[in-house]
Amino acid sequence: MAIIGIESSAHTFGVGIIQNGEILANVKSMYKIGNKGMIPIEVSEHHIQNAADVIKLALDTAKITIKDLKGVGYTKGPGMGPCLQVGQLSAKTLSYRLKIPIAPVNHGVAHVEITKHTQKMKDPLALYVSGGNSQILVLDKNTRKYRILGETFDMGLGNAIDNLARSLGLEHAWGSDVERLAKDGSYIDMPYTVKGMDFSFTGLLTNAIKKLETEKKEDVCYSFQETAFSMLCEATERALLLSKKNELCVCGGVAQNTKLAKMLEEVASENGVRFAKAPNEFNADNGAMIALVAENNIKNNNFEKLENCDVKQRYRIDEVVVYD
Repeated sequence: MAIIGIESSAHTFGVGIIQNGEILANVKSMYKIGNKGMIPIEVSEHHIQNAADVIKLALDTAKITIKDLKGVGYTKGPGMGPCLQVGQLSAKTLSYRLKIPIAPVNHGVAHVEITKHTQKMKDPLALYVSGGNSQILVLDKNTRKYRILGETFDMGLGNAIDNLARSLGLEHAWGSDVERLAKDGSYIDMPYTVKGMDFSFTGLLTNAIKKLETEKKEDVCYSFQETAFSMLCEATERALLLSKKNELCVCGGVAQNTKLAKMLEEVASENGVRFAKAPNEFNADNGAMIALVAENNIKNNNFEKLENCDVKQRYRIDEVVVYD
């Protein structure tokens, strides 16, 4: 049963195809952000222009035809409204024309589930860190919903890093460029904010941007990373001890940072638990993760009527029933 998944929450229009848990295709087209950030209407225009070609490429990569599709999933949220609507319309069109079931998918759930799937994890504590989200999660076996043990008070860590990159005047304002600069830096003091298992990044970001006036950019990037990642590790270790989980994973766009992964791996090792993260292909926004959750939902008869398929920019992860 081939299921196609469409991801369009932000700068990526991604399409993945899954069949009985096997990833047959995972392709994408990305809007070039540059150093000015994302203007939603411009990003959505990119998605509109590339949607048909990316869907065709996914079908060709999977070596199937459009008639082989038995279901479709799309990112309902969270994300940027105009971008989400392009994926929604694409999925609804496929569902209507092919007469196949359609499953709206929560973007955060998809990040966690693709990590569990690719790394063969059963019941991990998950640190989900992306542009708009930073959350510590466990799956409640009774409700089949993710419980949020800790989260950001203000902004997602990915957005904070991108803001720092733009303040640096980098040609490409990506977290990877901040990580590259940090490798040559030394530590300078920055504000550290953890409250139980919650954390805050706006004060840290403001301080880092201010320090760019007087300090080396390499030192600012290094110190920003060290401080932010230490905050995450402290809160995650506390959650690990309280939840008594024996698996720990990190997922989402910021999970591509090698320094963060190394620090979390040390936390896991010190506490005798298994640590894993998915290949970067699946930590970046992608269609395969949407297809995986859609397949699980459709197999469990959890799909929507076409007229009820909407988008929700602030779609909380703890609202969603999760199937496997």
